[in-house]
Amino acid sequence: MCGIVGYVGPQDSAPILVEGLRRLEYRGYDSAGLAVQTGRGVEIVRAVGKLANLDAALKKSPLAGSTGIGHTRWATHGRPSEANAHPHVAGKVAVVHNGIIENHVQLRRELESRGVKFQSDTDTEIVAHLVDEAMKAGTKSLEDAVRGALKQVRGAYAIAVVSGDSPDLIVVAKHDSPLVLGVGEGESFAASDIPAILAHTRDVILLQDGEMAVLTKGAMKITTVADAKPVTRASKRIDWSPTQAEKGGYKHFMLKEIYEQPRAIEDTLRGRVDLANADVIAAEIGVTEEFAKKVGRVYFVACGTSAHAAMAGRYWVESLARIPAMVEIGSEVRYRDPVFLPNDLVVAVSQSGETLDTLAAVKTAKAAGAHVVAVANVLDSAIPRAADGALYTHAGPEIGVASTKCFTTQLAALLMLAVYLGRRRGTLPVEDARRVLDALWHVPAQMREVLAHGDAMKAIAKKHHRARDMLFLGRGTQYPIALEGALKLMEISYIHAEGYAAGEMKHGPIALIDEDMPVVVVCPKDKHYEKTLSNMQEVKAREGQLIAVCTEGDLDVRKICTSDGYATSGPISTRAQAMAAIAHEPDIIEIPAAAAEVLPLLTVLPLQLLAYHVADLKGTDVDQPRNLAKTVTVE
Repeated sequence: MCGIVGYVGPQDSAPILVEGLRRLEYRGYDSAGLAVQTGRGVEIVRAVGKLANLDAALKKSPLAGSTGIGHTRWATHGRPSEANAHPHVAGKVAVVHNGIIENHVQLRRELESRGVKFQSDTDTEIVAHLVDEAMKAGTKSLEDAVRGALKQVRGAYAIAVVSGDSPDLIVVAKHDSPLVLGVGEGESFAASDIPAILAHTRDVILLQDGEMAVLTKGAMKITTVADAKPVTRASKRIDWSPTQAEKGGYKHFMLKEIYEQPRAIEDTLRGRVDLANADVIAAEIGVTEEFAKKVGRVYFVACGTSAHAAMAGRYWVESLARIPAMVEIGSEVRYRDPVFLPNDLVVAVSQSGETLDTLAAVKTAKAAGAHVVAVANVLDSAIPRAADGALYTHAGPEIGVASTKCFTTQLAALLMLAVYLGRRRGTLPVEDARRVLDALWHVPAQMREVLAHGDAMKAIAKKHHRARDMLFLGRGTQYPIALEGALKLMEISYIHAEGYAAGEMKHGPIALIDEDMPVVVVCPKDKHYEKTLSNMQEVKAREGQLIAVCTEGDLDVRKICTSDGYATSGPISTRAQAMAAIAHEPDIIEIPAAAAEVLPLLTVLPLQLLAYHVADLKGTDVDQPRNLAKTVTVE
């Protein structure tokens, strides 16, 4: 999300900044702006929309100077507008920022009580005012003023700051948001991602959490934010092409986005999960405590991958909020005569917020008097605009057509919605809510643990990428994960795949199982575990090729998946025995033990990786599979 570029050196900064922002356009944005140190102090130019609008604004009001910062904004606080666009200015200070300041409401009130007047709805402007206050109070350097400001904020940030009183100098800092420094000949760069500066230097330093840097024309000084301790770190040489750099060194955008999911979940949770009070802070969804208590039914409307997220949401709403819930495909709603009631809560789930069938269902529900909440990834898109409230995910732009991080952030948002409703209805005790939210809060770390073993799924893909058909099975909240795994495989590898509730296997799909059929079973340790084990035994009895996603250390799953014809115990003394061991190694991917409510966010990761590696081995167009579009705005 968002893009930052900074430059200090001998050249005119504005063209370098705009070029850098253009190389970050793939990240998505709704406005852009520059702040440049000119002979008259720091001056800014901002524009809503694409960089072409910023170019036009710069032609009318040129900025000449060799030190500056630039930003492309993807709105979180406040709608897209010139006033909300970055950079934000206070006195002689200008700031650009990626991330979310969690305590912005408290800090804004304190600043307003001291007479500060705000010009935007953003959380970022707070940082500018805090730095400006410190400078006016006599803080000796811009570096110390920024350090003092950051000690007051809580949340995620990557920032770059310039001041009219500090020529030829930029101060940058980061916490939980990426920032890279570029080392040039007599010039220094900063950016939120490597592509922005790759045309000018290939020598970079990756700033770490809790660090800040002072950039000048010929030097960089890195220290810790907390106590100003010096940090010494050598630069690294980047050999990527510009296209590879946009992908972060990954072969495809889809793979990059799979590995971005822990960060995306963190961004979606940040500022919303209140562990101290065991609650969810989400006033933006527009559901009051009074209405929450009156809700008679939750009616999910979605299409494709979003429908699978909604299916998991249905389980959570029923179990945590104790409200009857149903899921319906958007295209089915619009062509019949559905019954919506005034006490219905209609939850429209769409990655783009523009899905035509879902939008039509929303309009139908609204016309009938139902209350509509949108779950979407794009601010101010059509579905949130048509709804009564919105719970935005913060996955960031998703380039790969097959959704990954948008799906898992939808899961996180829907679980938060279920907790939010349960707490207000009194159906979810405080300790149960705290247990679920604590588990959700720890999911990003567990996701990283699963993704760290991604090569194991690549090895499994090598065994099965020539299959013509695959079956995916799961129970409870793992049933929609089985559906999603099958959909991902079909979308990008063109292998025919079906997802089924595991209990339905005996009602038809079992007829397809033979020695040539890979069967993926999602079997973590939850209340459905023993019954799912029985389904695995049924697959094995028919010589199906089992692929299991299970809880780490599960010996029962391993025993079922191990071939009867090969003993895994005993010494391996020859190369032939070693090769046989590899050939007969069971196809198992383990996930960490976790609360049942958050397991879908972990079990889906191996299935995404399986689909990716199978498609890559088959040589299909992973990021742009045939016949598919990222946003479906036609029937």
